[in-house]
Amino acid sequence: MSDADVRIPEEAKDRLAAIAAAEGLSLRAYLVRPAETLLTPAERAERAEQARAALKEWSGYAPTADQVRDLDSELDRRLAEAAGR
Repeated sequence: MSDADVRIPEEAKDRLAAIAAAEGLSLRAYLVRPAETLLTPAERAERAEQARAALKEWSGYAPTADQVRDLDSELDRRLAEAAGR
């Protein structure tokens, strides 16, 4: 595997190196983990679609876009309420 150079502020590199060291990893190994575990936006969308299909097959529940928006708004409202306490 070839290496790549990434330019970031020195302070950010030092902080990431300290976090990596605390976890017993080199900075290189620490930075490779997200690349191996995080999903791209396309992968997230594909997984979400698979989850929606599985939910519909399992329960018959298939919310419309309007219902999803309403549910998201309600969740945002409740989270804001809880954060205000």
